Amino acid sequence: MRYQVTVQPSGRQFEAEADESLLEAALRQGLTMPYGCKDGACGACKGKVVEGAVDHGKTSALSDADKAAGLTLYCCARATSDLVIECKQLRSAHDIPVRTLPARIEKLEKLAPDVIELQLRLPASEQLQFLAGQYIDILLKDGRKRSFSLANAPFEGNLLQLHIRHVPGGFFTEQVFTTMKLRDILRFDGPHGSFSLHNDAGKPIILLAGGTGFAPIKSIVEQAIADRYPHPLYIYWGAKARVDLYQNALPEMWAASHANIHYVPVLSEPAADDAWSGRTGFVHHAVLADFPDLSGHQVYACGSPLMIDVARKDFISQCGLSEEEFFADAFTFSAN
Repeated sequence: MRYQVTVQPSGRQFEAEADESLLEAALRQGLTMPYGCKDGACGACKGKVVEGAVDHGKTSALSDADKAAGLTLYCCARATSDLVIECKQLRSAHDIPVRTLPARIEKLEKLAPDVIELQLRLPASEQLQFLAGQYIDILLKDGRKRSFSLANAPFEGNLLQLHIRHVPGGFFTEQVFTTMKLRDILRFDGPHGSFSLHNDAGKPIILLAGGTGFAPIKSIVEQAIADRYPHPLYIYWGAKARVDLYQNALPEMWAASHANIHYVPVLSEPAADDAWSGRTGFVHHAVLADFPDLSGHQVYACGSPLMIDVARKDFISQCGLSEEEFFADAFTFSAN
Protein backbone atom coordinates (compact mmCIF):
# COMPACT_ATOMS: atom_id res chain seq x y z
CA MET A 1 0.00 0.00 0.00
CA ARG A 2 1.28 3.47 -0.89
CA TYR A 3 0.19 6.78 0.62
CA GLN A 4 0.69 10.40 -0.44
CA VAL A 5 2.29 12.71 2.11
CA THR A 6 2.10 16.50 1.83
CA VAL A 7 4.61 18.53 3.84
CA GLN A 8 3.60 21.91 5.21
CA PRO A 9 4.50 24.76 4.95
CA SER A 10 6.58 23.94 1.84
CA GLY A 11 3.82 22.08 -0.01
CA ARG A 12 6.28 19.36 -1.10
CA GLN A 13 4.82 15.90 -1.60
CA PHE A 14 6.22 12.39 -1.51
CA GLU A 15 4.89 8.84 -1.43
CA ALA A 16 5.36 6.49 1.52
CA GLU A 17 5.03 2.73 1.45
CA ALA A 18 3.11 1.16 4.32
CA ASP A 19 6.21 -0.70 5.52
CA GLU A 20 8.64 2.24 5.62
CA SER A 21 8.95 5.17 8.01
CA LEU A 22 8.01 8.65 6.87
CA LEU A 23 11.65 9.70 7.26
CA GLU A 24 12.89 6.82 5.11
CA ALA A 25 10.38 7.67 2.40
CA ALA A 26 11.22 11.38 2.48
CA LEU A 27 15.00 10.82 2.29
CA ARG A 28 14.58 8.26 -0.48
CA GLN A 29 12.82 10.90 -2.59
CA GLY A 30 15.26 13.72 -1.89
CA LEU A 31 13.41 15.71 0.80
CA THR A 32 15.74 17.09 3.44
CA MET A 33 14.14 16.69 6.87
CA PRO A 34 15.86 17.05 10.24
CA TYR A 35 16.79 13.84 12.04
CA GLY A 36 19.37 12.48 14.44
CA CYS A 37 19.51 8.91 15.71
CA LYS A 38 16.91 7.45 13.29
CA ASP A 39 15.72 5.00 15.95
CA GLY A 40 13.24 7.07 17.99
CA ALA A 41 15.52 8.01 20.87
CA CYS A 42 16.57 11.61 20.28
CA GLY A 43 13.35 13.34 19.20
CA ALA A 44 15.08 15.43 16.50
CA CYS A 45 12.53 14.43 13.85
CA LYS A 46 9.42 15.17 15.93
CA GLY A 47 6.63 16.82 13.94
CA LYS A 48 2.88 17.22 13.71
CA VAL A 49 0.37 15.13 11.77
CA VAL A 50 -2.18 17.70 10.54
CA GLU A 51 -4.40 15.30 8.62
CA GLY A 52 -4.51 11.52 8.39
CA ALA A 53 -3.35 8.69 10.63
CA VAL A 54 -0.03 7.02 11.43
CA ASP A 55 1.29 4.03 13.32
CA HIS A 56 3.73 5.67 15.78
CA GLY A 57 5.92 2.58 16.08
CA LYS A 58 8.26 1.95 19.00
CA THR A 59 9.89 5.03 20.45
CA SER A 60 11.08 6.30 23.81
CA ALA A 61 11.02 9.98 22.83
CA LEU A 62 7.27 10.37 22.23
CA SER A 63 4.99 10.81 25.24
CA ASP A 64 1.27 10.19 25.47
CA ALA A 65 0.82 13.96 25.65
CA ASP A 66 2.76 14.31 22.38
CA LYS A 67 0.51 11.77 20.71
CA ALA A 68 -2.59 13.53 22.02
CA ALA A 69 -1.27 16.78 20.52
CA GLY A 70 -0.92 15.13 17.12
CA LEU A 71 2.87 14.79 17.25
CA THR A 72 4.90 11.86 16.02
CA LEU A 73 8.51 10.91 15.25
CA TYR A 74 9.01 10.66 11.52
CA CYS A 75 11.84 8.11 11.89
CA CYS A 76 9.40 5.64 13.49
CA ALA A 77 5.96 6.61 12.19
CA ARG A 78 4.40 4.76 9.28
CA ALA A 79 1.49 6.09 7.27
CA THR A 80 -1.84 4.30 7.48
CA SER A 81 -3.61 6.85 5.25
CA ASP A 82 -2.77 9.83 3.08
CA LEU A 83 -1.18 12.49 5.28
CA VAL A 84 -0.55 16.19 5.72
CA ILE A 85 2.36 16.79 8.09
CA GLU A 86 4.23 19.81 9.41
CA CYS A 87 7.99 19.74 9.11
CA LYS A 88 10.76 22.27 8.63
CA GLN A 89 12.69 21.31 5.52
CA LEU A 90 16.42 21.92 5.55
CA ARG A 91 17.13 24.77 3.14
CA SER A 92 20.39 26.12 4.53
CA ALA A 93 23.76 24.45 5.03
CA HIS A 94 23.59 25.70 8.63
CA ASP A 95 20.53 23.48 9.18
CA ILE A 96 22.53 20.27 8.65
CA PRO A 97 24.94 18.96 11.29
CA VAL A 98 28.48 18.01 10.26
CA ARG A 99 29.15 14.35 10.99
CA THR A 100 32.21 12.09 10.96
CA LEU A 101 31.53 8.69 9.38
CA PRO A 102 33.34 5.68 7.94
CA ALA A 103 32.63 4.54 4.40
CA ARG A 104 33.67 1.59 2.28
CA ILE A 105 34.95 2.02 -1.28
CA GLU A 106 32.36 0.39 -3.52
CA LYS A 107 33.53 1.55 -6.94
CA LEU A 108 36.66 2.92 -8.60
CA GLU A 109 35.93 3.77 -12.22
CA LYS A 110 38.27 5.70 -14.51
CA LEU A 111 36.13 8.25 -16.35
CA ALA A 112 39.08 9.84 -18.16
CA PRO A 113 42.85 9.21 -18.14
CA ASP A 114 43.19 11.56 -15.14
CA VAL A 115 39.71 11.35 -13.55
CA ILE A 116 38.34 8.57 -11.35
CA GLU A 117 34.85 8.25 -9.94
CA LEU A 118 35.17 7.06 -6.36
CA GLN A 119 31.96 5.71 -4.82
CA LEU A 120 31.69 5.36 -1.05
CA ARG A 121 29.08 3.20 0.65
CA LEU A 122 28.01 4.24 4.15
CA PRO A 123 27.12 1.69 6.84
CA ALA A 124 23.63 0.25 6.39
CA SER A 125 22.21 2.26 9.29
CA GLU A 126 23.61 5.59 8.10
CA GLN A 127 22.63 8.19 5.53
CA LEU A 128 24.37 11.51 4.98
CA GLN A 129 22.13 14.55 4.86
CA PHE A 130 23.48 17.22 2.53
CA LEU A 131 22.41 19.86 0.06
CA ALA A 132 23.15 19.38 -3.63
CA GLY A 133 26.43 21.17 -4.31
CA GLN A 134 28.08 20.59 -0.92
CA TYR A 135 31.37 18.75 -0.29
CA ILE A 136 32.98 16.39 2.22
CA ASP A 137 36.48 16.22 3.72
CA ILE A 138 38.34 12.90 3.46
CA LEU A 139 40.23 12.48 6.75
CA LEU A 140 43.74 11.14 6.25
CA LYS A 141 45.63 9.17 8.89
CA ASP A 142 48.16 11.93 9.55
CA GLY A 143 45.44 14.46 10.31
CA ARG A 144 45.39 16.10 6.90
CA LYS A 145 42.16 16.53 4.94
CA ARG A 146 41.24 16.50 1.25
CA SER A 147 38.01 18.14 0.11
CA PHE A 148 35.81 16.78 -2.70
CA SER A 149 32.39 17.87 -3.93
CA LEU A 150 29.62 15.30 -3.87
CA ALA A 151 28.62 14.39 -7.42
CA ASN A 152 25.34 12.66 -6.58
CA ALA A 153 22.03 14.08 -5.40
CA PRO A 154 21.02 13.98 -1.71
CA PHE A 155 18.37 11.31 -2.26
CA GLU A 156 21.28 8.87 -2.66
CA GLY A 157 22.67 9.70 0.77
CA ASN A 158 23.86 6.14 1.50
CA LEU A 159 26.10 6.11 -1.57
CA LEU A 160 28.45 9.05 -2.19
CA GLN A 161 30.09 9.83 -5.54
CA LEU A 162 33.32 11.81 -5.88
CA HIS A 163 35.07 12.87 -9.10
CA ILE A 164 38.80 12.88 -8.36
CA ARG A 165 41.38 14.33 -10.75
CA HIS A 166 44.90 12.92 -10.57
CA VAL A 167 47.39 15.48 -9.29
CA PRO A 168 50.90 14.14 -10.05
CA GLY A 169 52.69 13.78 -6.74
CA GLY A 170 49.50 14.51 -4.82
CA PHE A 171 49.51 12.68 -1.49
CA PHE A 172 45.92 11.44 -1.69
CA THR A 173 45.21 11.30 -5.42
CA GLU A 174 48.32 9.17 -6.02
CA GLN A 175 46.80 6.60 -3.66
CA VAL A 176 43.45 6.76 -5.45
CA PHE A 177 45.09 6.07 -8.82
CA THR A 178 47.66 3.47 -7.69
CA THR A 179 47.10 1.60 -4.41
CA MET A 180 43.50 2.18 -3.33
CA LYS A 181 41.19 -0.80 -3.84
CA LEU A 182 37.59 -1.87 -3.43
CA ARG A 183 36.37 -2.41 0.14
CA ASP A 184 39.03 -0.15 1.63
CA ILE A 185 37.65 2.00 4.46
CA LEU A 186 37.90 5.79 4.43
CA ARG A 187 36.75 8.26 7.06
CA PHE A 188 35.24 11.61 6.20
CA ASP A 189 33.36 14.47 7.75
CA GLY A 190 30.68 16.65 6.24
CA PRO A 191 28.75 18.05 4.66
CA HIS A 192 30.49 21.40 4.21
CA GLY A 193 29.98 24.49 2.07
CA SER A 194 27.16 26.75 1.00
CA PHE A 195 27.32 26.06 -2.75
CA SER A 196 23.66 25.11 -3.32
CA LEU A 197 20.66 26.64 -5.06
CA HIS A 198 19.35 29.88 -3.55
CA ASN A 199 16.67 30.68 -6.09
CA ASP A 200 13.38 31.44 -4.37
CA ALA A 201 12.74 34.12 -7.01
CA GLY A 202 12.79 31.54 -9.81
CA LYS A 203 15.42 33.28 -11.94
CA PRO A 204 17.04 31.54 -14.93
CA ILE A 205 20.27 29.88 -13.79
CA ILE A 206 23.68 29.56 -15.45
CA LEU A 207 25.61 26.51 -14.19
CA LEU A 208 29.27 27.00 -15.13
CA ALA A 209 31.68 24.09 -14.68
CA GLY A 210 35.37 23.71 -15.42
CA GLY A 211 36.85 20.18 -15.46
CA THR A 212 35.82 18.19 -12.38
CA GLY A 213 33.83 21.23 -11.29
CA PHE A 214 31.12 19.31 -13.10
CA ALA A 215 30.69 17.14 -9.96
CA PRO A 216 28.62 19.57 -7.80
CA ILE A 217 26.79 20.82 -10.92
CA LYS A 218 25.75 17.20 -11.57
CA SER A 219 24.46 16.94 -7.99
CA ILE A 220 22.47 20.17 -8.34
CA VAL A 221 20.91 19.18 -11.67
CA GLU A 222 19.98 15.67 -10.55
CA GLN A 223 18.29 17.07 -7.46
CA ALA A 224 16.51 19.70 -9.59
CA ILE A 225 15.18 16.95 -11.85
CA ALA A 226 13.98 14.96 -8.84
CA ASP A 227 12.27 18.09 -7.50
CA ARG A 228 10.67 18.81 -10.91
CA TYR A 229 12.39 22.19 -10.84
CA PRO A 230 10.54 24.29 -13.47
CA HIS A 231 12.91 27.19 -14.15
CA PRO A 232 15.55 27.34 -16.91
CA LEU A 233 18.95 25.75 -16.24
CA TYR A 234 21.78 26.51 -18.66
CA ILE A 235 24.77 24.18 -18.19
CA TYR A 236 28.15 25.28 -19.60
CA TRP A 237 30.93 22.72 -19.14
CA GLY A 238 34.43 23.72 -20.16
CA ALA A 239 37.37 21.35 -20.61
CA LYS A 240 40.62 21.15 -22.54
CA ALA A 241 39.88 18.28 -24.97
CA ARG A 242 36.94 16.03 -25.70
CA VAL A 243 38.19 13.27 -23.40
CA ASP A 244 38.02 15.72 -20.49
CA LEU A 245 34.23 16.00 -20.86
CA TYR A 246 34.21 12.68 -19.07
CA GLN A 247 30.42 12.33 -18.70
CA ASN A 248 29.31 14.35 -21.71
CA ALA A 249 26.45 11.98 -22.53
CA LEU A 250 24.77 12.71 -19.18
CA PRO A 251 24.06 16.46 -19.63
CA GLU A 252 23.18 15.72 -23.26
CA MET A 253 20.53 13.31 -21.97
CA TRP A 254 19.24 15.87 -19.43
CA ALA A 255 18.84 18.47 -22.16
CA ALA A 256 17.09 16.02 -24.49
CA SER A 257 14.67 14.89 -21.78
CA HIS A 258 13.80 18.18 -20.03
CA ALA A 259 12.64 21.31 -21.85
CA ASN A 260 14.02 23.64 -19.16
CA ILE A 261 17.57 22.21 -19.26
CA HIS A 262 20.09 23.39 -21.85
CA TYR A 263 23.67 22.20 -22.32
CA VAL A 264 26.69 23.78 -24.01
CA PRO A 265 30.07 21.98 -23.90
CA VAL A 266 33.15 24.11 -24.65
CA LEU A 267 36.70 22.95 -25.42
CA SER A 268 39.69 25.25 -25.00
CA GLU A 269 42.21 23.06 -26.88
CA PRO A 270 40.43 20.27 -28.80
CA ALA A 271 42.76 17.49 -29.92
CA ALA A 272 43.42 16.95 -33.60
CA ASP A 273 41.46 13.69 -33.59
CA ASP A 274 38.53 15.09 -31.59
CA ALA A 275 36.62 16.04 -34.76
CA TRP A 276 35.10 18.78 -32.61
CA SER A 277 32.47 21.00 -34.23
CA GLY A 278 31.18 22.55 -31.01
CA ARG A 279 32.13 25.72 -29.14
CA THR A 280 35.77 26.50 -28.44
CA GLY A 281 37.70 28.91 -26.24
CA PHE A 282 37.15 29.82 -22.60
CA VAL A 283 33.89 28.48 -21.25
CA HIS A 284 32.84 31.73 -19.60
CA HIS A 285 33.30 33.52 -22.96
CA ALA A 286 30.57 31.26 -24.36
CA VAL A 287 28.27 32.51 -21.60
CA LEU A 288 29.20 36.12 -22.37
CA ALA A 289 28.33 35.58 -26.03
CA ASP A 290 25.00 33.90 -25.30
CA PHE A 291 23.90 36.14 -22.41
CA PRO A 292 25.02 39.75 -22.89
CA ASP A 293 22.47 40.72 -20.21
CA LEU A 294 22.65 38.67 -16.99
CA SER A 295 20.86 41.20 -14.81
CA GLY A 296 17.92 38.83 -14.29
CA HIS A 297 19.95 35.64 -13.82
CA GLN A 298 21.86 33.69 -11.21
CA VAL A 299 25.25 32.09 -11.86
CA TYR A 300 26.69 29.05 -10.06
CA ALA A 301 30.33 28.49 -11.02
CA CYS A 302 32.66 25.67 -10.02
CA GLY A 303 36.21 25.17 -11.26
CA SER A 304 39.68 26.61 -10.91
CA PRO A 305 40.16 29.81 -8.89
CA LEU A 306 41.29 31.62 -12.07
CA MET A 307 38.14 30.64 -13.95
CA ILE A 308 35.98 31.70 -11.01
CA ASP A 309 37.67 35.07 -10.59
CA VAL A 310 37.59 35.98 -14.28
CA ALA A 311 34.00 34.83 -14.74
CA ARG A 312 32.83 36.81 -11.71
CA LYS A 313 34.56 39.96 -12.90
CA ASP A 314 33.33 39.72 -16.51
CA PHE A 315 29.76 38.72 -15.69
CA ILE A 316 29.36 41.62 -13.27
CA SER A 317 31.20 44.29 -15.27
CA GLN A 318 30.07 43.36 -18.78
CA CYS A 319 26.69 41.69 -18.36
CA GLY A 320 25.16 43.45 -15.36
CA LEU A 321 25.01 40.39 -13.12
CA SER A 322 24.28 41.32 -9.53
CA GLU A 323 27.24 40.50 -7.30
CA GLU A 324 24.85 38.83 -4.85
CA GLU A 325 23.68 36.44 -7.60
CA PHE A 326 27.12 34.93 -8.29
CA PHE A 327 27.78 31.77 -6.28
CA ALA A 328 31.06 29.90 -6.57
CA ASP A 329 33.03 26.90 -5.38
CA ALA A 330 36.72 27.12 -6.34
CA PHE A 331 38.70 23.88 -6.69
CA THR A 332 42.22 24.20 -5.29
CA PHE A 333 44.93 21.59 -4.74
CA SER A 334 46.23 21.03 -1.21
CA ALA A 335 49.99 21.17 -0.76
CA ASN A 336 51.70 18.20 0.86
